[in-house]
Amino acid sequence: MTAPAALLDRSPASGGCAESPVLRERGQREVFCGLTGIVWLHRKMQDAFFLVVGSRTCAHLIQSAAGVMIFAEPRFGTAIMEEKDLAGLTDANEELDRVVGRLLERRPDIKLLFLVGSCPSEVIKLDLARAAGRLNDIHAPHTRVLNYSGSGIETTFTQGEDACLAALVPQMPTLSAADPARLLIVGALPDVVEDQFRRLFAQMGIQHVDALPARRIEDLPGVGPDRGAQRLEALFPFGAEGTTDWLHSAAKAFGVDEMLFRSVVAPGRERAARALERFRPALDGKSIFFFPDSQLEIPLARFLSRELGMVPLEVGTPYLHRPHLSRELPLLPSATVLSEGQDVDRQLDRCRAVRPDLSVCGLGLANPLEMEGLTTKWSIELVFSPVHGFDQAADLAELFARPMNRKGRLSPSIRGAA
Repeated sequence: MTAPAALLDRSPASGGCAESPVLRERGQREVFCGLTGIVWLHRKMQDAFFLVVGSRTCAHLIQSAAGVMIFAEPRFGTAIMEEKDLAGLTDANEELDRVVGRLLERRPDIKLLFLVGSCPSEVIKLDLARAAGRLNDIHAPHTRVLNYSGSGIETTFTQGEDACLAALVPQMPTLSAADPARLLIVGALPDVVEDQFRRLFAQMGIQHVDALPARRIEDLPGVGPDRGAQRLEALFPFGAEGTTDWLHSAAKAFGVDEMLFRSVVAPGRERAARALERFRPALDGKSIFFFPDSQLEIPLARFLSRELGMVPLEVGTPYLHRPHLSRELPLLPSATVLSEGQDVDRQLDRCRAVRPDLSVCGLGLANPLEMEGLTTKWSIELVFSPVHGFDQAADLAELFARPMNRKGRLSPSIRGAA
């Protein structure tokens, strides 16, 4: 059995993409706005409600992305701005106060209310921060009211989650110097994944583990004085390698004995490695092209390259944060093209020129590329599905193998029809 240290120390030739130039593009984008983050945030935060202050288009977007059934009562909604609001013929703040009052009267279970900015509210300069403060005074202590922006003018796709978490940070209680050190998992992991990680940490002896966002506002974790916290450098927990490295980073920070760490992670790592072997025949040697969408593109490309043998041709991401990706970039093949931002027409031209075996993109680009004979994977599934950790490694691999298998099944039929 290979020791985690050997797996973690393995490095590619040429230093990977650690020093590679980045193609920075600032043109037309083809990506969802930050409102879509509500779809997984409202599932995670069980006593929160997300009220989008926006248009009917905003309402349709979230309803479509969430697939909410007509008889369901989700924890999100839209305070729809009509033409008279946009034209300044009504007092938008008075209307908002009325909508919030009715909502909280009907839904007393709401303990945390987010006012979420959109493109329309940004355009008319509606001050939602001031509105949240005013409404918080009115409805405290029963309901806490916060705000953040999911506007497409300011955010893309997963950046809406970042803005939501940033709004929560000032609400986090301050720990004293006498409190024991705590491990904070940041990001809206599905409950099943969070629980799996908690069990592994508990087996290592790390008992004080919190999550941001918490499932309930009363469980919002504390942080050190002056909002102090130390970021632990690690790979993203994708696949056997990434999950081992992520767990190892926490184990080292908390002084976990190396032999104990190895014994805890070994079963899960071996399960993940065996499960991934089922998908390697479909993916090994196949080329892949990432359009920017979720900011997970570089860790995903590393996982696919290192553990499934895929060849990343171009990896695009909305924003390339080198400190956060310092462990990831050296593990990418050195020939990989890195791009940040987007000029969609130019990127489409590059994709057509290299004709990858698989293109990972948003729904708006998938159908046109499929019409041109390119196989595509919807990037939206990668943030809606549980994909982190050992036990989800096979599910993550299958998301990429599925379109390849579909193409293989369809090709004989297409040739026969032709």
